[in-house]
Amino acid sequence: MGLGGVGLYSSSSSAVFVFDHYSFSHFKFNHLTSTVNHLAPKSFSAYTSSTKPLLTLTPKPRTAMTLPSAALFSQNPVVSDVVATALSGSVALFFLQLWKETATRGIFDQTLNRKLVHISIGITFMLCWPLFSPGSRGAWLAATIPGVNIIRMLVLGLGLWKDEATVKSMSRFGDYRELLKGPLYYVVAITLACIIYWRTSPISIVAICNLCAGDGVADIVGRRFGSIKIPYNKNKSIAGSIAMVSASFLASVGFMYYFSLFGYMERSWEMVLKFWIVALASALVESLPISTDLDDNLTVPATSILVGSLIFYFHQSL
Repeated sequence: MGLGGVGLYSSSSSAVFVFDHYSFSHFKFNHLTSTVNHLAPKSFSAYTSSTKPLLTLTPKPRTAMTLPSAALFSQNPVVSDVVATALSGSVALFFLQLWKETATRGIFDQTLNRKLVHISIGITFMLCWPLFSPGSRGAWLAATIPGVNIIRMLVLGLGLWKDEATVKSMSRFGDYRELLKGPLYYVVAITLACIIYWRTSPISIVAICNLCAGDGVADIVGRRFGSIKIPYNKNKSIAGSIAMVSASFLASVGFMYYFSLFGYMERSWEMVLKFWIVALASALVESLPISTDLDDNLTVPATSILVGSLIFYFHQSL
């Protein structure tokens, strides 16, 4: 070797490779690739004598961070999911007890307290989804948390169990029978979004974010700054509708980024635009008189799922 380089010889061929820092001689493509992979784990380029790149080998780009949730708490994925359920349930119970206590002490007025429950429970529940393993088992176990509250709303709403503090924190007028309407629709919508769509679908994001963040913030802002009413519904204000679109949209985009960190979905400007469209549609339906008659805890998630299915899935299939 008179070139001061390194020589490589292939036993399956008479080809000899000689290379220094900038050139390769007697280049043979099918042998070079396998040889280089062993000698150069870092990215580099193969050059001809004219110093123009002939071949660039680059390490595979790092994929999105994934949380080994199936073994987060235990090597047994079932045990891990059970622990994740207990932890997520504890978080939900903490917030329920917190708002129950504030309602009992009268720290906030009843309407504001009810909306703080409305905003926080669904959002914090969805933040816990990465704790669970992928697949249907994780989704079903996660859904047991709002599922328990379905039973709770039925028992309280039917008068089978008395809990005045809980009724006060979740109802408009302190009537336990109210829990059979809005609060029941609320937990049913979150439960179904979790089971059917789970964390890999933007449908679950829009259904829960529009219901919790959007509808909750709309009521708070509307009551304080809603002097200008919507012409076709005097019970709704322009300020409240703008607040709903903004809160729904920002929460949806935030969860898109959050779930993309774990590799559950890809983030894109196209998806951001679609979140905006669904937020607008949900706010429009929420502003209609029909939402007052039927309850917006039913119409908002239904609209989010319907419009979201059309623009996220049906549009892609065309």
